[in-house]
Amino acid sequence: MTEKDDAADVRLAGLTRFVFSAPSWRRSLVIACLLGFAVDIGSYSLSGPVRFFGSVAFTIPAIIAFALTKPIVELAERPLTWNRSALLAAACMVFMVLITVPAMLPAQDLVPLLYACSIGFVFGLRLLVLVAISDYRVLHMVVPAAVQPAAGAAIGTVLYGLAFVPLALLLMGIFLLGFCILIWLIERPLNRAFGIRGLSFLNAFIAHLTDGSRAMEAFFREIGEAVTVPQVSLFFRREGRPDLVFTIPNVHPGPMGEIGGGNLPVRFVAAFEESVMVPHGCATHDFNLVSESEIERLIAGVEATKGGLTFDDHASRAVRLRCDTVNLLCQRFGDALLVVSTRAPLTTEDLDFSFAPTFEAEGRRRFAHLGFVDAHNCMTELSTPVLPGTPLGAEYLRSVRTAVDRMADEPTGDFSIGYSRKPMPFTRGQGFGDLGVQVLAVDAGGQRTAYVLFDGNNMVAGAREYLLERCGEVVDDAEVMTTDSHVVNTVTGKNPIGLRVPVTEIAPVVERAIRAALADLAPARVAASTAWCEGVVVFGSTRITQLACTVNAMLVFVAPLSLAILLLAFVVSVVTYLLLI
Repeated sequence: MTEKDDAADVRLAGLTRFVFSAPSWRRSLVIACLLGFAVDIGSYSLSGPVRFFGSVAFTIPAIIAFALTKPIVELAERPLTWNRSALLAAACMVFMVLITVPAMLPAQDLVPLLYACSIGFVFGLRLLVLVAISDYRVLHMVVPAAVQPAAGAAIGTVLYGLAFVPLALLLMGIFLLGFCILIWLIERPLNRAFGIRGLSFLNAFIAHLTDGSRAMEAFFREIGEAVTVPQVSLFFRREGRPDLVFTIPNVHPGPMGEIGGGNLPVRFVAAFEESVMVPHGCATHDFNLVSESEIERLIAGVEATKGGLTFDDHASRAVRLRCDTVNLLCQRFGDALLVVSTRAPLTTEDLDFSFAPTFEAEGRRRFAHLGFVDAHNCMTELSTPVLPGTPLGAEYLRSVRTAVDRMADEPTGDFSIGYSRKPMPFTRGQGFGDLGVQVLAVDAGGQRTAYVLFDGNNMVAGAREYLLERCGEVVDDAEVMTTDSHVVNTVTGKNPIGLRVPVTEIAPVVERAIRAALADLAPARVAASTAWCEGVVVFGSTRITQLACTVNAMLVFVAPLSLAILLLAFVVSVVTYLLLI
């Protein structure tokens, strides 16, 4: 797929270009002091009425704003770092300079008016920024927003007399009104579409990035809907060895970080006494869990099926099948069929949830249970998910149908399994989740197969092929999968395994994990279940697309709308000044 094919939910990742970290407060203050000094030099060379005009009129208000904004904001129990306070003060100082200084050369008589305009503009701008990053409640942010312009107004009064006071206050009121209208217009689309406050959502998002806050989950729950999802699990039991659960949830481990189901695999591992592997099933971001608590419903659903299990000591050899561009690794375990799919070296992307019950129904023609795994192991670019009715969706359906018919007659016999888990010497930022790499080794019919599962979100193109080649040195066949865990993603969905760490550094850990699993081989029995987990609250069908479309539409009109409001405010300011004089 090309970029022009990307859906709206994919384009949402592009919004991350607006996210950045504030520089050190020391750097911002140094810039403010240097800029003020530069204006001092210019004012002196132009024989301005105030020798240190830049430092007095611009730098001092910026320093006052830096010192007071953070404590005042925190009185409302809202966060603001010193770095952000300094950056906001310095940025507003730049705007004050840009508005005021150009008049110093041609018409110094206009300097008081433009300085008052800069004060009013900075008042509105600070309000907009503070409601976005700290507290969406406008009234709570008026006082901290007014610190820098109030300091400027006081200095302007000293420089230009008491007549400057009503002018400054009037222009602050005009710009305040203009920016309040802009804030209302920015929030209106999301409010109408989803009933949520856009700036409040932005507050929660920034709080998540800075201190791991889960406040965003409240918004997701507001737009979410309850669904019933199937979850196929394979339960392996061995004498004298730990048991293993291989369970395939058909929800999405997202949307980001620890929010929602972002760390779903780890929560499953923590909930069971057995070892647990949680590969990726059929689900797009529409089936993101609204909060981590929803994982408990999935766990309870799987636990509820353990009571009536019937164990079988037979399994088939693993069989490779290919249908068009879809490559399958299939293996029978008792009365269940495990199917692991990939399109590598073509992009392997999320499959829509509707495939899960479809595949389950297809499998029941010949098997009691069918566990379908999206290996999620080849990323070339952010692309659209696989939807039913599309040519690619038809390929997947034909491939599963072929696998069911082909594997129904595959001979079975005694088998052994081994399991290992190795931590990866890499971080989340490098694409690796907390579970590292897990390996299920299966010895059946004289064939040894390794199911390698990385706790991560997809793999760069080519990494799978390299790892399979290395796996081939110790086993007869293998497949590498990822959990699609989104703890490795904070604001964007692109941080695949192999992007930041060369696959050559990953392979040795995988090889050690496979050898450990082979050393753990022991005769096993298997049972399977399909849990229908009810009342699981997810984002809901097309919600991500709707949200992305709304946000992208907002970004289109915000810039021209802002410009129009600012021009109107400046025009009103000039007219007011002319009327006053």
